[in-house]
Amino acid sequence: MPSIEDLAVVGDLQTAALVDAEGAVDWLCLPRFDSPACFAALLDTPDAGRWSLAPVDGGRCTSRRYLGDTLVLETEWALAGGTVRVVDLMPLRGRYPDVVRIVEGVSGEVAMRGELTVRFDYGRVVPWVRRRGGRLQALAGPDALWLSTAAPLEGRDRSTVSEFTVRAGDRVPFVLTWTPGHDDAPPEVDAERALAETLAGWQEWVDGGERVGGRWADAVTRSLITLRALTHAPTGGIVAAATTSLPEQPGGPRNWDYRYSWLRDSTYTLQALLAAGHTDEAAAWRRWLLRAVAGDPADLQIMYAVDGTRRLPELELDWLAGWEGSTPVRTGNGAAGQLQLDVVGEVLDALHLARAAGLGAHDDAWDLQCAMLDHLEGQWRRPDAGLWEQRGEPRHFVHSKVMAWVAFDRMVRGAREHGLPGPVEHWERVRDTIHAEVMEKGLHEGRLAQSYGSAELDAALLLVPRVGFLPPDHPVVVATVEAVERELTRDGLVLRYRPESSGDGLPGAEGVFLACSFWLVDALHGVGRRDDAVALFERLLGCASDLGLLSEEWDTDGHRQLGNTPQAFSHFGLVVSAVQLAEGRHDRSDAPVGAARAGGARLP
Repeated sequence: MPSIEDLAVVGDLQTAALVDAEGAVDWLCLPRFDSPACFAALLDTPDAGRWSLAPVDGGRCTSRRYLGDTLVLETEWALAGGTVRVVDLMPLRGRYPDVVRIVEGVSGEVAMRGELTVRFDYGRVVPWVRRRGGRLQALAGPDALWLSTAAPLEGRDRSTVSEFTVRAGDRVPFVLTWTPGHDDAPPEVDAERALAETLAGWQEWVDGGERVGGRWADAVTRSLITLRALTHAPTGGIVAAATTSLPEQPGGPRNWDYRYSWLRDSTYTLQALLAAGHTDEAAAWRRWLLRAVAGDPADLQIMYAVDGTRRLPELELDWLAGWEGSTPVRTGNGAAGQLQLDVVGEVLDALHLARAAGLGAHDDAWDLQCAMLDHLEGQWRRPDAGLWEQRGEPRHFVHSKVMAWVAFDRMVRGAREHGLPGPVEHWERVRDTIHAEVMEKGLHEGRLAQSYGSAELDAALLLVPRVGFLPPDHPVVVATVEAVERELTRDGLVLRYRPESSGDGLPGAEGVFLACSFWLVDALHGVGRRDDAVALFERLLGCASDLGLLSEEWDTDGHRQLGNTPQAFSHFGLVVSAVQLAEGRHDRSDAPVGAARAGGARLP
């Protein structure tokens, strides 16, 4: 079973495959990010589905890299008898999703072995495999996979094995295509043409933006490519991660499905994309956001499927053993139905940012936003589940109240700055009431607390200056930042909260949360501690894999990644922090990040 940092991602802007450092595709859901996996070895054994393609004597690769600023992966083995390379990609999708793997002989002579084990429905369904028209078809119910290659194929123990030898200059392609089970054979794919077009397509996308991030520009570009890889192009939705049930606590129960789009990510998404000039993708995300939240504000959810589906029932797959025995393996997400008051603030903050960036100053969805604010006015005094989707008793989380303030503040500014209609004076009074209540009930010994009446801390409090609730140099902010450093860090990186304060009843602890650590970078920068911010940022870059990928969390004891991967929230944080540090700014969430854009305050 691979370590999480050993996983590389390739994708076609509708789903993604994870490839380990030994040349195996251990995870792939088809045809969409949240479809059932046909390769689920990542959460069990190879018999749950895997496609390995590597030297017979290979083991772990000698080196690997992405080709330039693309999502095309090269994995290389330098062996005693020669050197061989496997090139992995998913072409930008036509009618069907394809996985293309090309074995390239670099020098000498190398014996290769491929083993294709298809198991539909997360390892549960063994397909009927047969030859059809020169290709291999694996068929079961609604799913079919078609394998095309000139290499020899042989069925063994419910898998398809390919054994062959490559010499310098040889190129042996394999193409795996998914179709609905009832469809005819898909068109043949020219692997070399697909490689050339995929390289060109990714490079064109990168070149269509701006290179930002100063000395960290390479890390920023890789993060933006990763975020693009997590985008569902037909709808504009971005999933939180490509996986489910990679644990926050190895061997424990904190295993969740992140293959959905969280509204909470909306402002970070827009800021990260706009920072690099990817306005088309930012506009597509905004359109997804508006479609997702359309309807009765009382029905607003914290997350949706990439097509806007609301029903995401949480199920446990008890036939899978889990990554390093971490069970249960889950699909769906029960947190979708929680009351989380901060989400309205996140949505209205994002839509205000979109107006400020010129993505829609004349807002035809203003009526919907007014309805959302009216609904929040009747809800904001209630306790909720909070940012971290805690499954214990609801509480009056300070971050939730702050984001309710954000919702009213952004609507006031939308009306005043863009001439949009609304009861502005009333909204101002509610906004000021929320602010006063937080400052009265949400403090403990001169700094912010996790919830009313609590002495506990919460990393979400680091976002208070980012959203403009208090200025970054306010004494309460400074005291909160210092308290987080003192009480909520492990080996210098930030925990979301102390596990004993979660109230979720789950045993054990989790790793440090990478996004929260980027929030501390921004907060340190905001209070004028630039050197400390830079040092922490560069420490966080060291948590990335050799390919520049970040998961959700970091295990400070085991020095390894934890949680679902690649994690959009971590990469959003990297982009925003890098750009602000590089340009000497501390930008609020309602201002496009970057020196050349409106808003933000340059630091001395």
